Amino acid sequence: MAKESKISAENMDETAEQTIDQARGAMENYLDYFQKRMFASPWANTELTKKLQSYAGKNIATTFEFAQQLGRAKDLQELVQIQTEFMETQLKTLSEQAKDLGETAAKAATDAFKKST
Repeated sequence: MAKESKISAENMDETAEQTIDQARGAMENYLDYFQKRMFASPWANTELTKKLQSYAGKNIATTFEFAQQLGRAKDLQELVQIQTEFMETQLKTLSEQAKDLGETAAKAATDAFKKST
């Protein structure tokens, strides 16, 4: 019985890892599509677009790292700790990114206005 549980747990780990790999592939394809669409836009080669792409890539990588950490959690307490740390880090990161993007957009708008006058 213990041997069957061990095999079942190993199969679940393999399945979870495969699912994460498939999701990573899908997100990488989406990010590639996103980048191609952004370069086709009128704002293609702006600092704002470059930052959006950079942040999107970093956020996706961080999320997949988080999923892998969850898969390695040994118990519920560790799972909750990983989740809590991830949420705290993400809230701080997203706040910083939003501030930076807002400043970049405001600068771009100001520069565009100066050029048009």
